[in-house]
Amino acid sequence: MHIPECYGYLRRSRRDLWACLEGVPDEVLSKPVLPGKRFHCVKDLILHIPMIEDSWIHEDILRDTPVWEGVAALAGAKDGPNYAAFPLDTLLDYWRQVEASTLGYLERLGPEERARLVVVNGSKGEEHFTVDGLLWHVMVHEIRHGAQIGVLLQQAGIKPPFLDLLNYLPTV
Repeated sequence: MHIPECYGYLRRSRRDLWACLEGVPDEVLSKPVLPGKRFHCVKDLILHIPMIEDSWIHEDILRDTPVWEGVAALAGAKDGPNYAAFPLDTLLDYWRQVEASTLGYLERLGPEERARLVVVNGSKGEEHFTVDGLLWHVMVHEIRHGAQIGVLLQQAGIKPPFLDLLNYLPTV
């Protein structure tokens, strides 16, 4: 599977996840159920997924302004447990904007761009990654947190959508 195909799967599965989330009571999405510093509720994860995509693609790969800086409701947004009071529509609208921006970038993605090295200054110091590797990281990251959201919904007594890749593959 190639990056555009995998991102296509994510886009289709997001539609099912978003439709499910839109039917979940706000008190379930906002309830603090996760211990720790970074995330406390489902809404924190709902924002975290596109923020990571936005950050890696815009800030690190493209060295550009992230989408969230153009979203007034998210002014000063930071990753972490801060979003329980935000309306779900605000979070999903931001996610849609990130998706649209990513699609524009992927349309221009060719072999040279995929192979380009990106220097990242992180907790381990200066690290070098290919654009291809970073894009796979972004997609796998979403898959992992999407599954986490599914488990949290199940624990709240809500049936999550079936987001497995198998559900979205064409049959032959």
